[in-house]
Amino acid sequence: MPTKSERFTTLPAGLLPLLSQPQLETYYGVSDWQITKWIRLGMPVRPFAGRQKRFDLAEVDAWMAEQDPEFVDAGATAPLLVAASA
Repeated sequence: MPTKSERFTTLPAGLLPLLSQPQLETYYGVSDWQITKWIRLGMPVRPFAGRQKRFDLAEVDAWMAEQDPEFVDAGATAPLLVAASA
């Protein structure tokens, strides 16, 4: 019987998984507080089972670009909207 790692299959072309909040925090290098703040500011969220949320990375990147045009101009993969540190 194959092990779990041997049962790994790739996603069909063009299909991207939705990210959980902890995965989005890791991707952008920010805290859960910052993600919550962005959600309040209108960042796109996909409802998921229970109270969980999922995020489409393409939609979030587009939202980030609307919030900060320099994000696109710099070709950045992380936001420039991070919270200022004290």
